[in-house]
Amino acid sequence: MLLIRFFIFSILFLNIPDDITDDRAMFISPVNIPLSFSANFGELRSDHFHSGVDIKTQGVTGKEIIAAADGYIYRIAVSPGGFGKALYLRHPSGYSTVYGHLDRFTPDVERYVRQQQYNNKSFTVNLFPPKNRFSVKQGDLIAWSGNTGSSSGPHLHYEIRKSDSEKPINPLLFEFGASDDIEPVIERLAIYPINRSSRVNDENKPAIIKVAGGKGKYYIPASRTVKIYGPAGFGIQSFDRLNDSHNKCGIYSIELKIDSVSIYNYVMDIFSFNETKYINSHIDYETYLKENIRIQKTYVLPNDKLSLYSNKVNRGIFNFNEDREYKIEIIISDVHGNVSTLNFYVQGDQETQSDKNSYPVDKNKVYMDYTKSNTFRAEDIFVNVPAGCLYDTIGFTYKKEDCINGMFSEIHHIHNIYTPVHKPFSLSIKPDSIPEGLESKMMIVQLFNNKKIMGGLKTTYSDGYFTADSPTFGMFSISADTTAPSIVPVGFSSGHNFSRNSKMKIKISDDLSGIKSYEPLIDGRWTLFEYDQKNNLIICEFDPDRIPANCNHTLELKVTDNKDNQSIFKCDFKW
Repeated sequence: MLLIRFFIFSILFLNIPDDITDDRAMFISPVNIPLSFSANFGELRSDHFHSGVDIKTQGVTGKEIIAAADGYIYRIAVSPGGFGKALYLRHPSGYSTVYGHLDRFTPDVERYVRQQQYNNKSFTVNLFPPKNRFSVKQGDLIAWSGNTGSSSGPHLHYEIRKSDSEKPINPLLFEFGASDDIEPVIERLAIYPINRSSRVNDENKPAIIKVAGGKGKYYIPASRTVKIYGPAGFGIQSFDRLNDSHNKCGIYSIELKIDSVSIYNYVMDIFSFNETKYINSHIDYETYLKENIRIQKTYVLPNDKLSLYSNKVNRGIFNFNEDREYKIEIIISDVHGNVSTLNFYVQGDQETQSDKNSYPVDKNKVYMDYTKSNTFRAEDIFVNVPAGCLYDTIGFTYKKEDCINGMFSEIHHIHNIYTPVHKPFSLSIKPDSIPEGLESKMMIVQLFNNKKIMGGLKTTYSDGYFTADSPTFGMFSISADTTAPSIVPVGFSSGHNFSRNSKMKIKISDDLSGIKSYEPLIDGRWTLFEYDQKNNLIICEFDPDRIPANCNHTLELKVTDNKDNQSIFKCDFKW
């Protein structure tokens, strides 16, 4: 078994791109605690692949974060979402490292950031200090771990990138103390008919089968036979576990073999950020939305340009058109060479004359070619789907429903939410009416299936139509945002004495168009309030260098949403 693992490990690393260094030991662990991972590189996320590893910080914030190699800080980012507080280090080797969701920086960096925030009157900053401003040596303290940005719990997000391209590289290709001797787990097999005449177990729809087995060897239960006629593709639901962690992580590679011939290979070693949204083509997007499980396809849609594929024979699609058994192997591995294999047989079939006319073209659909710009027009609506928006040619569908209370147009069903798009399409809707004075407040909104508003789109008005770009198909109508944002002080009211507190917290939120800006003034001067977006909180840490202690003060907070509705909160306090 050890010999097999060594062989697989060697094969995987031989496939690493040439521009990745042979020096696997150039980085040390960025934490001074035992390494434990909650997520790995390439893990499947909403609209993107995970671009680093998530290192556990023992469930708390405030753990020391150290430089993984000599270098200098070339970027400092602070934002209410994303990586929150993050440091970017550049190293002489041609690599960069990224440290995200930090709680705070070292004092000299913290002072630099704070000054820039006050200069810009903005919590959100993206800074590029001079090369010689913040030099570091391997092992130097650079920050403390946190839970800022879009983090769902205390941890460190850690990346290794190529400095020249900013492409993230799998950190587990480098040796910095991670260990793993656990095989990936295979949970489900999916089989997809590729065209209208293909059949899987006599039906023209996907089949998803729970597999059996374990410890690297998986199979289809004897009670489940698989019969396929025509072109078909496969998919796999799988996960990996690393030592000292119970979290389900992503897999490193997938290979599909049919009759011992490899026809598809996927390896998660390096990618670019501008291709990460191809994840929606790589996975079974419909099953993900309906069942919240991510199945990775072992075939490639025509407009899927993800660079992680290799050895694609007919895009991983196979034509089962002979009346015989086919041997199928799907091989899953992690970056440390642990391997799991799903083996099963497929019974092929032959076409009959009656099959040729079994699935006629649906004349109620408008066929949109993924290589071209496509338009659709109906009464009170216009849709423009640009070239490159679709992953494959689709049979576009449209219907509408009557207007409901609170809306200013009919409800338009633009195809369906289960078909992903790679870039936004344009949607124009004519309203039933425009109430006097509300034109600037009106916007196109997307609706859930229960007709509740999912969110509003950035909307313009021209020639009787409201127009917006949407990143997804679905249900749309026109609504108006006339409600000002909510401002709620947390644990205090006007006149409160903060002498025993170091922070002031205020909850801000908006019910539709979202927060555009907030402007906090203490004693008439702009004051830094950090924005914890995931909890709708803004937080002021009292700074005696800017807010005199043991004095009475006045706060005025102005919050504006994206339709320019505004709320103002005023109070007196002592600190």
